[in-house]
Amino acid sequence: MSDRAPLPRLAVLCSGRGSNLAAILAAIDAGTLDAEIAGVFSDKPECGALHLVPAALRWSAKPHDFADRGDFDQTMGDAIAAARPDWIACAGYMRILDTAFVERFRGRVLNIHPSLLPRHRGLDTHRRALEAGDHEHGASVHFVIPELDAGAVIAQVMVPVQPGETPESLAHRVQAREHRLYPEVLRWAVAGRLHERDATAVLDGHTLFTPRRLEFAE
Repeated sequence: MSDRAPLPRLAVLCSGRGSNLAAILAAIDAGTLDAEIAGVFSDKPECGALHLVPAALRWSAKPHDFADRGDFDQTMGDAIAAARPDWIACAGYMRILDTAFVERFRGRVLNIHPSLLPRHRGLDTHRRALEAGDHEHGASVHFVIPELDAGAVIAQVMVPVQPGETPESLAHRVQAREHRLYPEVLRWAVAGRLHERDATAVLDGHTLFTPRRLEFAE
């Protein structure tokens, strides 16, 4: 019998092809993220992300098959709780989680957002950054609270906006950094280094009054 402690468990919420999930899985396979996937949960049964993990780890349902948003989130929350995750990572999950869900798992839900929060909450961040004339753009990992994209920001990565940039080219460059940023923050989380306290992020016992800015090579 092994004396090794059980690995921390991650539940991942996705709605699309799962590029950030793929980055998380690659980090686990490489041994740089000491965790295991407890389950992948989706509001889109046809999404590609589900096929990145074995069938036993997949859960999906169509929200319009439920009486209301709260009923769907309650059912998904029950499925997540049954998987016993230590952390929940939203990775391209395109539905707003209701207040009851967020409070049920408060302090254990992270999200990656493609902007330098608090700038450009919500959708179409790359287009909005260009229209605003931003000189830098990027991605943020934050704790999830009931207000959209408003939880304490833990870490960010910056991408300079280049001349002639398009929303598509900017999205491509930001996403490449996202795939480095999210596994790094998840390493902090599963190692017990990251906490939420009084609506702020705490890393290694120190309150993050400003997000950590991480740098990765091209």
